Amino acid sequence: MSTTPETLLHDELLERFRERAARYDRDNAFFDEDLAELREVGYLTALVPVELGGLGWTFADAVRGQMRLAGAAPATALAVNMHLVWTGVAKVLRDRGDDSLDFVLREAGAGEIFGFGISEAGNDLMLFGSRTIAEPQAGGGYRYTGRKIFTSLSPAWTRLGTMGLDTVSADAPKLVYGFIDREDPDVRILDDWDTMGMRASQSRTTVLDGAFAASDRIVRRLDPGPNADPLIFGIFANFELLLASVYAGIGDRALDLAVVAARRRTSMKNGGAPLSQDPDIRWRIADAALAQEAIAPQLLAIAHDLDELVDHGAFWFAKLVGVKVRATETAKHVVDQAVRVSGGSTYFAGSELGRLYRDVLAGIFHPSDDESAHSTVANAWLGPIEA
Repeated sequence: MSTTPETLLHDELLERFRERAARYDRDNAFFDEDLAELREVGYLTALVPVELGGLGWTFADAVRGQMRLAGAAPATALAVNMHLVWTGVAKVLRDRGDDSLDFVLREAGAGEIFGFGISEAGNDLMLFGSRTIAEPQAGGGYRYTGRKIFTSLSPAWTRLGTMGLDTVSADAPKLVYGFIDREDPDVRILDDWDTMGMRASQSRTTVLDGAFAASDRIVRRLDPGPNADPLIFGIFANFELLLASVYAGIGDRALDLAVVAARRRTSMKNGGAPLSQDPDIRWRIADAALAQEAIAPQLLAIAHDLDELVDHGAFWFAKLVGVKVRATETAKHVVDQAVRVSGGSTYFAGSELGRLYRDVLAGIFHPSDDESAHSTVANAWLGPIEA
């Protein structure tokens, strides 16, 4: 019998994660126990084909799984996301007849954990440019020198997917994507993660001082700028879709907590009646529910299209940035409404809603940001701005 997100991430497991989340947040600690349990049940192999040692889930399955996980432990879900992104990219390519990242699936199926080492401070080009130097080596490998930020899973990843700019080869400039090992002596991970929210993700800065990727771990050499290569589509599709799923899960949990609070709290003004009978409180919860209920169907529809290899042409990127922005902004709105419904108790340390209020803010910093998303959508509908 196949394992579904609902049976794998069962309620008892998620309740353990939820109880730990408060401690991880308070102590600014990594989610070691959560990760151990997720590995034990095979969650890190969700998108790996069965024949390569995985669960063989669809992207729609992964969306449902990440929503459930994020509802219990947002920082755990966010960090695991980065591993799932790389296995998802490999799946996108494999589904379309490209086996260049099959080693990612094989190694994930064997227990390796993949980190996402792409983001750089001050680099708003993201996938289309890099401040990191990629220096070609004899035999086809590369050495990477640069600094990557927001590297989630920093205490645990064993493989890091990264990229840098080759400016010296005959066909330069080229953006070079490759994978390096944690054991590389030229990799340093800084202990610099002390943030407002999403603390358990431990998304520390990774310093590459000439870290080596062998030739069989160099997966692309691409021209800088927008590129139609399937690798770029795979990264973009997985990052936006799975990220949106995490924030959708936060929104779901916040709405549930608002309902519980409205039924628990009472009003002296109304003779001790529960606030669930107060028209203003009812309006806030209805407003949050109206917004939140629209997100999961969009996520699942886009995931289904990714599974079915639907060709949206130039509108694919617009759809992906759209669902990411809608999911993150909606989650922020829902959490805000839930806090207002729940009252001053959420302002105290230890409140789950107070933690969600801090965690959800991270959504605005993930690419694509609001400005970039609007530019992508405008280009899809109107074409690029004429020079």
